Amino acid sequence: MQTIYLVRHAESAYNPDEYGRGLTEKGKRDALRMTEALKAYDIDLVVASPYKRAVDTVQGIAVAKKLPILLDKRLRERQLAIGPVADFDEAVKAVWMDPDFSHPGGESNRVAAERGTQAIGDLLHKYHDKSHIVVGTHGNLMTLIMQRFDARYDYHFWKNKLKMPDVYGLKFQDKSFIESFHLEYDQ
Repeated sequence: MQTIYLVRHAESAYNPDEYGRGLTEKGKRDALRMTEALKAYDIDLVVASPYKRAVDTVQGIAVAKKLPILLDKRLRERQLAIGPVADFDEAVKAVWMDPDFSHPGGESNRVAAERGTQAIGDLLHKYHDKSHIVVGTHGNLMTLIMQRFDARYDYHFWKNKLKMPDVYGLKFQDKSFIESFHLEYDQ
């Protein structure tokens, strides 16, 4: 049995530096609370998107478990468009309404989901001896990955239920999906 704990990064103040923007003070406090919840598990691998906000969110559990953070660029947030969009919410809604639609220079839901799901599959295969894997990633990509295994994770889930940070688990037996769950903790 393997469990992937998908961690959506904590609050980050928006700026155009996707790779370098870190957590807000609230985000840092929330990441510490999430770390406390994850400490109860025998985490034996920590992987993250190379974006600073994702790394910073899982840094605490890596330190607590004395593990390095492996970076995987496939876990970065989906590229919505080549540049800024006029209305972010409408732009995101458009890609969720049609899985093959993409804005100029952006990724469709199908392409982004394939990239993220492939990263998860590779982790399950390469680290088959690891039973509890933390994956620091981003909300849109995380939801797309989860939707590949459980259809209830959709645009409305992303928009209305997913928090910053948040942790959802995916359980696998012999690389076959068993179930998903939400890791409850004091937010």
